[in-house]
This record gives sequence, structure tokens and C-alpha cells, in this order.
Amino acid sequence: MTGAVQAAAIRRRIRIPLRFADGYSTPATVVSFAGLTDAQQHVALELGQPTAAELPLVRLHSECLTGDVFGSQRCDCGPQLREAVERITRHGGYVLYLRQEGRGIGLYEKLDAYALQDRGLDTYDANLALGHQADERDYTSAAQMLHALGADRIVLLSNNPDKGAQLARLGITIASRVPTALHVTAANAAYLATKARRGGHDLLSRGVEYAAGPRRHAGPVAGPTDLGFEAR
Repeated sequence: MTGAVQAAAIRRRIRIPLRFADGYSTPATVVSFAGLTDAQQHVALELGQPTAAELPLVRLHSECLTGDVFGSQRCDCGPQLREAVERITRHGGYVLYLRQEGRGIGLYEKLDAYALQDRGLDTYDANLALGHQADERDYTSAAQMLHALGADRIVLLSNNPDKGAQLARLGITIASRVPTALHVTAANAAYLATKARRGGHDLLSRGVEYAAGPRRHAGPVAGPTDLGFEAR
């Protein structure tokens, strides 16, 4: 991937009131796009309104039917999405909801990977055993979406360094990267530790290796004044 990407265009904007299971609600503008290179139906949730002096806060969220919709605790996807919507509403920016289930291998293959994990493989080795790469996600369409939205310089809400690295190669300036909260349960502690060790996710420094029981980040999530973390 190089800096230049094919231009995409905004296809439609639709206002939708969001409400989550815990009662949190916020208005969002859902943006669809034309001309995305992978021809997938990715959308952006436009939330809040950054001031003229602030950069948009952006979360690249890969679709997770089991976590986002059904509340599976095998991963932290559902809580991360909920957190991102609130934080970005307060600050102003976008959640890019990307149709990349199972790190890009699809829903059925992800369920097959779960079966292999139940036999002892970790989340990366399970993908490899199925003939996939450990992580097949490509963020070219995400960069196209951000360019179309006029968000060429952003603050990235992510624990995953690969997202920022790919976006930077695709012409998006990452002014800083700030971590999400740590959503640890007994069911996902090993999964999160594997992401930290093998995927370089910013989790080990916050104690995920020691999550032996059903512990969860219980404090308030960072607000708009907490976005000045040094890029890492």
C-alpha cells in the first residue's frame, strides 16, 4: 500500500438516533460511500462536533456480530464499540464500522476459528490453521472514507498499532493515538493477552497479563480533555 488511494465519494447521509442496552443514547449521522475499493458496505457514524481547534477522534471498528450484537464475552468488541460512541460523541468525530468480521476472514470462518480455540489454539494460530493470515484486515477503504469526509488528520482511538501504520501509509496523518479502556472478563483475558503479545496491542502495560478473574475497567472512560496522550 502506498500514500495515494483512489477517491471515494459520500453516497448518502442519514440521521439515526442511537440507543444502547444500558440506556445510553445519542444522535448519529450514518454516512454511506460510493467507490470503495473493496466494494463492501462500510459506513461511518458521524458523532458530536469537534471545535475548530480540535481534530476529529476516530475509531476503526471491525464488525463483530457475536460481540456487537449478541454480547459475546469471548472478545471485547461490544464494549469497545459502546465506549467509542460515547467518547467520540463528547469530542466529535467518527466511528468507521468496517465489514471485516473475524479480522477479515468472515463470520463462518471466525466460528470455525473459535472451535479451534476451544481445542487449545490461540486466536492467531486458529486463523493460520484455517489457511488465513493471522490478521487479513486492510484499511484502504477506511482511508478512502476519511478522505471523503475531509478527515485527513485525526486522533486515532485504538490499541492496535497496525491501524495507524496502515492509515499513515494511505495518506492519513495520525496526530496521536489514544487507547481504549481495558474491558477484561474471565472469558476474554487470555484472548486480550494474546493480542498484546502477538499483535502488539497496547494492553500489557495496563495489566491484562494479570487478569486471572472477571475483572473489568470500572472507572469512567476518558473524556475530551484526556486526548492529549503522547502517540505510541
